[in-house]
Amino acid sequence: MVSPNSPETPGGAAAAPRATRPIKDVVIRLAGNSQDGIQAVGGFLARLAGRSEQDVMTYMTIPSTISGGPSIFQVRMGTGDILSAGDRADMLVAFYQHSYDAHIGSLRPGGVLLYDSDHVKPAEGDHRFTAVACPITTGTVEAVGGTAKDKGKNIFVLGLIARIFDLDVEKLSALIKERFGGKHEDVVRNALLAFDAGYAWPQNNLRDLFYRFEAIEEAVARTGHPQITLDGNSAVAYGLIAAGVRHGAGYPITPWSSIMEILRSELPKYGGIFVQCEDEIASISTALGFSYTGGVAITGSAGPGLSLKMEALSWATMAEMPLIVVNVQRGGPSTGMPTNVEQSDLMQAIWGSHGDTPRVVLAPKNVEDCFYITMEAVRIAKEYSTPVIILTDQALSSRIEAFDEPDLAKIMVDPKVDRSERPADFKPYPLDRLTQHAPAGTKMASGRYPTVTGLEHDEHGHPTGSPKLHQQMNAKRREKIKALAATLPAPELSGDSAGEVLLVTWGSNWGPAREALARVRAAGVKAGHMHLRHVHPLPNGLEQTFSRYHKIVVAELNDEGVYGFGQFTTMLRARYAMPNIVSVCKTDGLTFKVSEIVAGISRHVESTELEATLGVARQSALAQR
Repeated sequence: MVSPNSPETPGGAAAAPRATRPIKDVVIRLAGNSQDGIQAVGGFLARLAGRSEQDVMTYMTIPSTISGGPSIFQVRMGTGDILSAGDRADMLVAFYQHSYDAHIGSLRPGGVLLYDSDHVKPAEGDHRFTAVACPITTGTVEAVGGTAKDKGKNIFVLGLIARIFDLDVEKLSALIKERFGGKHEDVVRNALLAFDAGYAWPQNNLRDLFYRFEAIEEAVARTGHPQITLDGNSAVAYGLIAAGVRHGAGYPITPWSSIMEILRSELPKYGGIFVQCEDEIASISTALGFSYTGGVAITGSAGPGLSLKMEALSWATMAEMPLIVVNVQRGGPSTGMPTNVEQSDLMQAIWGSHGDTPRVVLAPKNVEDCFYITMEAVRIAKEYSTPVIILTDQALSSRIEAFDEPDLAKIMVDPKVDRSERPADFKPYPLDRLTQHAPAGTKMASGRYPTVTGLEHDEHGHPTGSPKLHQQMNAKRREKIKALAATLPAPELSGDSAGEVLLVTWGSNWGPAREALARVRAAGVKAGHMHLRHVHPLPNGLEQTFSRYHKIVVAELNDEGVYGFGQFTTMLRARYAMPNIVSVCKTDGLTFKVSEIVAGISRHVESTELEATLGVARQSALAQR
C-alpha cells in the first residue's frame, strides 16, 4: 500500500495528507463496452490483490457477438476469505448512459457511483448513493493526446481507483508494464500517462472518498505461502501439464477455447503437442489416438461440442481408454447463451451416449480447485482406464482468484510411458482386475498382441458375440466405477452436522453457498452445507448425512424441469429415494447471489417458525451486498 501521507504521487507531485477509512473488502463493478478494456482493469486489480497477499474474486459478462457490446467486470478484493464476487457493488464505475441505466440497481444504498460525466447523466434527486462525476473521456484525451483519442480511459479509471483505495502504485505500474510490454513503447508510455492522470485527478473532487484495506499481516501469517492469481481455464490447462498430460486435440468454442490456446503454446515446451482439428468428432478421435499410445490425452469443448463427441466417448468407454474431456458449460440448449453461465450439461455428461456407458464426472468448486481436480481426473483416468469428464463452467473459466502457489516440485507427474515387456499371461481386459493397456510398441512375451476395438470383446480384446461375455464385460466396466466410489473421500461438510436444513451444491456454487450458510446460521437456523466435487460416481454414505437434516436443498444453475427438480436434485432423489430433497434453480445466465440462495432455502421450509427465521435472514441478505 502507498501511505496516505506519502509525499509522492505516481508523477512525482506533492500530495496533501488525507484521512482514510478502513475497510475489510470492497466490491467494484466496472460497466461499459467490451471494447473499453474494462476486463483489463479488473485483471489488474485482481492480480494486484494476489501480489499483495489479499484475497480476490472476479466476475465478468461479455457479449456473444463479434462486434462487442455492453460488458461488466466485477472484482471483490480485500483481507480475509472472499467466497463470492458479491451480490451488490460498493462502487459502480459507469462509462456510458446505458451502463448507468442497466447497473445502478446493483449498487448498494450508500455506495459510490463514479461516472464519466462526458457520457452519463444520473437521475436528479437520487440521494441513495454518493455520486462522483469525472470527465473520464476528456481527461484521458488530454493526458494521452495525439491520435490515441480516448484509448486508455480504462487505465485512467484504474488510476482513480488506485487513489481512492490507496492501492500500491508501484506494483500497479509494474503490472501495466508487464501487460503492455510486448507492444510498442509508445503504448506503455501512454498507458502510464493515463494512469498517472487518473491518480492525480483533483483530490477535492473526491471529497472524503478515501479508503484503506485493513492490515494484511494476519492473512500472510495464515497462509505462509506466496500467492498466484489465475482464471479457471488457465488453472485447468496448467493442472493438465502438472499431471503429465502431453497430448491433446480440440476445436475452438466459447468458453473452452482459451484452454486450447494455452495448451497449444505450452505443451511443445514439454515435448508434447496439441492439435486443432477440423471439428469436434475429429478432436476426440485424435485425442483417443494419443491415449492409445500410452499417455492420458485431453480434449474439450462446451455443451454443443460435448454432444458431438458422444459417439467417440461411447467407444472410449467400451475400449476402456483413459481420456480427459473438459466441458466448460454455458447457457443452452443449442447455441444458447455462449457467454453466460449454466450447469445444464450434467445429465449429458453422466448418461450421454448410447448403451451403458459408465464414466467418471468431476466438478471443481473454485479456480484453485480447477488446478487440483484436473490432476485428480488424470490420475483416475490412468488408474481406472476410463474417460473422465471435468464439468467446469463459464463463470469459473473467466473468474480470477488468488490462491497459494502450488509446490510444483512435489506434485509434478512424470509422463513417462511404460513400454516394458508384458508377460505371457498378459490380458488387457482381465475379468478379475482393472484394465491396463499395453501402449503401442510394447513387446509381448506371448507373441499375441492385444486388440483395441469398439466391439464387445474378450479378455484379449478380440471381438465376441457371446451373451455371457457381454454381460461379464458390462459388469466389469460398471464395477470399476463402483470401486472408485468406495475410495472417494467424504464430501466437505460445513456448519451444523445435523439440523433443519442441509444446503447441497456442486461446481462453482460453492462460494455463494458458504456465504449463504453463514447468513442462515446467523439468523438462528441449524443448517449445514455439503459440497460435492465428485458428482459421478457419488461418494458412499451420503444417505447417512442426509438423514440428519429435515430438508435437503440443492442449489444448481439449471432448470427445474418438467417435474420441478434440477438435474443434480433429480439424480439424488433417484439414488436415495428421499422426498425431502428439493431444488433451488435458476437459468438467467448469471451466478447465484448469496441472497438468492437464502431466499430459495426459505421457500422450502416447512416449519412456520423456521420460515419466519429464514425470512429475517433473507431481509438481512437484501440489505447487504
